[in-house]
Parts: sequence; structure tokens; C-alpha cells
Amino acid sequence: MATTDVVPQGAGGQLGRKRIVNDMSIQVATVNGSGSQSSNTVLLRAIFQMGVPISGKNLFPSNIAGLPTWYTIRANKDGYIGRKKEIDFLVAMNAETAQDDVMSLAPGASVLYDEPLALDKLRNDLIFYSVPYDKIVATVCPEAKLRKLVKNMVYVGVVAQLLEIEMGEVEKAIRKQFAKKVKAANLNLAAAQAGFDYAKASLQKRGAFYIERMDKTAGKIIIDGNSAAALGCMFAGCTVVTWYPITPSSSVVESLIDYMKKYRVEEDGKASFAIVQAEDELAAIGMVIGAGWAGARSMTATAGPGISLMSEFAGLAYYAEIPGVIWDIQRVGPSTGLPTRTSQGDILSTAFLSHGDTKQIMLIPSSAAECFSMASEAFNLAEQFQTLVFVMSDLDLGMNNWMSDPFEYPTIPIKRGKVLDREDLDKLGGFARYKDLDGDGVGYRTLPGTEHPAAAYFTRGSGHNDKSNYSERPDDYENNMERLNRKFETARSFVPRPEIFKGTNARIGIIAYGTSHWGITESRDQLRNEYAIETDYLRLRAYPFTREVHEFIEQHDRIYVVEQNRDAQMLSLLKLDLKPELTTRLRSISHLDGLPLDARSVTDELSTMEGK
Repeated sequence: MATTDVVPQGAGGQLGRKRIVNDMSIQVATVNGSGSQSSNTVLLRAIFQMGVPISGKNLFPSNIAGLPTWYTIRANKDGYIGRKKEIDFLVAMNAETAQDDVMSLAPGASVLYDEPLALDKLRNDLIFYSVPYDKIVATVCPEAKLRKLVKNMVYVGVVAQLLEIEMGEVEKAIRKQFAKKVKAANLNLAAAQAGFDYAKASLQKRGAFYIERMDKTAGKIIIDGNSAAALGCMFAGCTVVTWYPITPSSSVVESLIDYMKKYRVEEDGKASFAIVQAEDELAAIGMVIGAGWAGARSMTATAGPGISLMSEFAGLAYYAEIPGVIWDIQRVGPSTGLPTRTSQGDILSTAFLSHGDTKQIMLIPSSAAECFSMASEAFNLAEQFQTLVFVMSDLDLGMNNWMSDPFEYPTIPIKRGKVLDREDLDKLGGFARYKDLDGDGVGYRTLPGTEHPAAAYFTRGSGHNDKSNYSERPDDYENNMERLNRKFETARSFVPRPEIFKGTNARIGIIAYGTSHWGITESRDQLRNEYAIETDYLRLRAYPFTREVHEFIEQHDRIYVVEQNRDAQMLSLLKLDLKPELTTRLRSISHLDGLPLDARSVTDELSTMEGK
């Protein structure tokens, strides 16, 4: 991309800048409930349709309306889609936060603001654009009640003109956003066009940032992780879904309801699924366990507070060995936490969820595509190992817009694990439910309704022997617990293996997981280019850890474990798993402000710890 010198004229004099193309962070500051979500989606999609890699991050309050909300669009020609720490172009629409928003910007940034706010008086090292939104929207929207909502689409047009986003793509995005509402689409298009025309006639372009057409998004889609998870669960053969609404997981089941109604209703009108809203999270997981015991592929979706409430039932499922899948869309805690901020704070508690000696299997997606694919893996693993499997997503992944390749149609068959049918029982003559015949720790089970006199067994959450008879004998309990641990060790060879990204002769390693991945990939380039620090990087995808994790740590002098929680939870799990002499190689980099991890924060902290 060619770079030419331009000298923008700021409010306080010359602001020397080079033309910056397809590399910016746009933040829109508005009020929750003002209709800005549609406008922001249109702006993001228009840039995406011009072939520029993008991501969208929504920072919103935990109320219905009235409090400040921010939406950040990252456009980057090199494909970096993690959050960028710096804001390059601010759209200031909220009087309550406008001054703070402006004062937080780096010199040279652009500010587009509502004329009555008079923000250009605050600083002389920024580029300001004033727009009379109320006057503009009045010309295109006769109904005063609608102006508040349509007003936001005006700034889409203004931004499009200032950044040279093609209005044809804006119209296309509006038509998609209001696909079933032609009248609303026409009204919003008129508002965007009015904003574009005003900017063209009245605003002099003085900023450094531009959008130009590329070809890096062809064939890609935009989707949020929760919708991807819902699709994945449907394709995985899930038939029973129980839930209690909780932010940020509710849209997993809400999306699944829509998909199931569309694709899982038979020609006679009968549904081949059951989705039940329970009275609370305890009831929800209880139903999951009941359905799993009966042979259904069952699941629930929740967040940290729900995980806490599910603790006792999780122990029952672990000990009675009943399959089920739980999606944990993590948010800030402890206690009820901040429901609209992202976190990776449930890792340690979920790994050992329940009282006594429990070890839970966890899968950790980092992308919408993995939310889709890991759904099938989770259900297969749950039935293979007859246990709960927790899929550890987070708010950033679940509720934000992500660019993705289209999902691959699942080719792995549904695996029910060690289920004995009538023919099997005829050959065997009987079976012991909790006996380890194969050395992998996993016993054989039958499903209710199997027509054979040897099919029945007691499902016990209390002490039992391998024949599922009640027992309080110390040796029976010890044997059972050792077998359960053997089963967990077997799972190491079946859970998703980590991804490893190699540097050049690197002695420093980085371990991260989930949505931290996107900040890490960019930070590694910053470390190499700015500090000559070469790193290798391992992205964890599951717990228990596979052999590759141990080998990676053994191969490096220092390992930086990057995670979005205060207490280095994944690092703690690694220490429990490693040889004692390897634990001294681990260092912690924690990010805990509730915002998605950005590359610059990792780069600054790691380079400082390396003495750079």
C-alpha cells in the first residue's frame, strides 16, 4: 500500500502525519439503548465488505438503557483482530463521557462529535470534526420519536465520507441489517446518506486514516461465538437443552432455540428436541444429568455464578459417571461479578469443581470456528469418558463479532462410547457397571429401556463397588477413586492438542489460551520487531494437558503464561501437573481489567520482565 505525506491542520496548528491505510481503531461512544448497535454493525460490515480484516468489541453496561456504552472496530490490513489499546478515531455521541473519552486519546487522533458538546476546546493536539446531528436527522426523519434511533446512522455516513468507506457498501450493509424491514432500511439509508453529504460539503478531511478496498475477507463470515456454539451443538446431535438465563451465556441457548425450530422440527410438526428453561442453575444441571443418564446428548450454558451453583451436581455426575456438556461463557468475578466484562476467571475452580477429589475435562476455544467444532468434540468426549465436559468460552468470544472462515461440515461420526446393547449383553450374560475391563478407567454402561435382564444397575453417587452395589468399604472407595483418576489420565490422549507457533531459535516461550490468542499473535511480532525478542508460543486447547505441553516447557528457559485473571489460575494448574524442577521456569502475565486482552499490554510487560 502506497504511503504519501499529508499535513493535517489541527485545532492547535500543524499535526504532521503520514497517510495510514487500513490500520486503525474506531471507537463509538454512545448511550445504551439508543439504537447504536445497528449503526455500529453497519459500519463494521461495510469495512468488512471492502475486503479489510476487522473485529468488533462491545463494552456495554449491565442495565437495559441509559448508561454509557462503547463499541470498538479494529480494521487491520495485516489481519490483527485483537483489541487495540489505542483509539485512533473517536465518535463522541455521549455527553456524559465525552470529555474523558477525548482526554484519553493519544495526540493526532481524530474526534467526530455532536456539535453541542464543543469538544474542540479541550485539546489542540487532536483533529476535531463537529456535526449538527439533530439538524441533519430532522431533514430525513419526520417522526420525532424515531430520530433518537436514526440519529446514530448519520454518523455512519459521516465516518464513511471521512475515511473513504464506499457508500455502496454502507447501503449493502444497511439492507442486510434491516433485511425484513424495507421501510426501516430506506429511512436509515437516507440518514447515512445525509451524514455522508454533510461531511462532503462541510468537513475538510484532515486526519491520517483511510479505508481502501482490499481482498482479504473474500469467502469469510461475521459471527459471534455464542451463535457458533449453538450451531455446533445442533450439528453435534444435542437433543436436550436446559438453561437459566445469565449474561453472557443466554444467547447460546436463544440462538439454539432459533436453529432447532428451523432445522429440528419434523414434517409432522413434532420437535426432535427439548429445550427447557429451568427455575435456576441447580435445576438446569440436574436436568442435564438426568437426560444424560437416559441416553440423550444434553447440555446447558451458564457463566461463573451458575458454575458455582452447579458444584454439587457436578460432583454427582463425576462420581456416578454421567455425560453432559456445560458451556461456561466466563465473565468478571468473584461473586456475581461484572456481567458485561470479559474474564478467564473460572479456570481453576472449574477444573476441580465440586467437593472432594474431582477433576473435570475442559475445552478452551479461541475463535468462533472452534466454538462450532469443539461442540462436537465436547459431546463425544463426554460420552466416551462418561463425565461432564466444560467448554470454557468467555464474553469477548461469545458476545462480540468475529471474522471467520465458514465452518466445515462435521465429518467425525457421533461417538457414544462404551454402551452395551441387547446383543452385547446376550454375549456377555451380564456386566459390572464400574469395572475397568480395558485398563483405561472407563466402565461399560447400558441405557434405560435396554430390553435385557442384565441391563439394569444402580446409579450411585455415594460409595459403590465396581458392580454398583452400595459400599462403604475403604478398599472399594480407594479402588473407585484410583480408577476415576486413571480415566482422567486416559483423557490426556484424546482431548484437543495445543497449537504451537515457532519463532527462530527461541529460548522464551509463551503459553496462553482462549481469546488471549489474538493479542499474543500480534504481541510476538511487536516483541520481535521492537525488542529483538524471539518467542515460541503454545496455545492451550484443553485440560488435562497433553504431552506436548510438558515438552514445550522442557524446551524453553522461561515460559510466560498469559491469562485474563488475577491469580494466575492456568499457571497454578500447570504447576500441579509438572515435575517440580520445571515449575521455576514459569512466569505470570495477568490481565484483569475486564477489557479484552490487547497486544501492547503483553509486549510492554514481557519486555520489561526480560530487562528490555
